[in-house]
This record gives sequence, structure tokens and C-alpha cells, in this order.
Amino acid sequence: MNTNKPKNISHKVSAIASATTILLGGFLLTAPTGVAREAEQIKLAQNNTVVANSAQQETLYLNNDKTYSYNLVAAERTTIDGVTVPAGATIVGKYVPADGGLQYVAEAVTYDQYSYSINATSQVIEDVKDPRDRSAGSIAKDAGIGAAGGAILGEVLGDEANVGEIVGGAAAGAAVGNVTADRVVVIEPNTPITLYSY
Repeated sequence: MNTNKPKNISHKVSAIASATTILLGGFLLTAPTGVAREAEQIKLAQNNTVVANSAQQETLYLNNDKTYSYNLVAAERTTIDGVTVPAGATIVGKYVPADGGLQYVAEAVTYDQYSYSINATSQVIEDVKDPRDRSAGSIAKDAGIGAAGGAILGEVLGDEANVGEIVGGAAAGAAVGNVTADRVVVIEPNTPITLYSY
């Protein structure tokens, strides 16, 4: 009888050890999944940027000295200013004047029935000469400026302006095309705009 007791105890110890191994094994199998989820949440929390596109389907030509209220659409799921932004969410905000162009200032994110305030802005979207200002009248005006420049150049060089200088100046002015064009910020529908929290 004494010989059976140690066997029973050793069997119990073996059973406990096996159960512990299974539990530990189960824990080890599930730990990587939990770690991956936690890493994804940390990555989202640290992102703090949103890549978005204009909600308007047409190209916008915006003066660099005015404020315009236009929405953007989030291009991908991310987190900014502590708010999760799903792909396709509407970003409410406006383009405001900035040195060298306009900046987009985001005020809220809306999707489904939810709306959350955010504070985010883009870098300066630089202005350019208005590409639409290539009418015959504009080109003629620029050619006139070029011709006058040719005549002045002739006088500065000490001889009277000859036909070649005037025609050459006119051609140069016409070639530039939109010397006198206004400067605008051009927003294409598919050009990404990155917003940063502040």
C-alpha cells in the first residue's frame, strides 16, 4: 500500500504539470495576437496625420487672399487629434490665406451620424499664375509689355529701338503668355492633402 501512494502523488504532480503546460501554451499562443492589436492601436494613436482629397469633383481655382469653406474626404483610415477617422469620412474645414498661398484648416470629422471636433492643418499649398488666363487678350497684353520692354532696352543701350528689338520683345512677351495673370491656388480633385494635428 505504501508503494501505491508515491505513484498516486507522482501521477497528480504530472497531471498538474501537464495542465500548467497547456495553460501556458494557450497563453503563449494568444499573446502574439494581443501584442499585434496593441501595436496597431499605438501606431494609429501616434499617426496624427490624415491624407485627404477634395470633396469637389471639379478643379478649384482659389484666390490666395480669400477664405473658402470646402470639405475634404479622408483617403484612408487613421487617427488624428485623438479621433479615429475612417476612410471616406468627411473633413469639414476651410482654405485660409497663408504666406505663399493657402492652408487648409480642418475643424471637424463627420461620418454616419457622428461628428467630432479636430484641430489640424495642411502645409501651405502654393499659389501659381492662373493657368486659365491664356486668352488672346492676355497674350496680346503680355506681347505689348514685351514690345515696350524691347523699345526701352534699345534706348538704354544707346541706340534707337529698331523693329527687330520691338518684335523680339513682343515675341518674348507672348511666349511667356500669362505674365499679368493673377496668382491662384489650384486644387485638383485627386491631389492628396495631408493634414497634421497641432
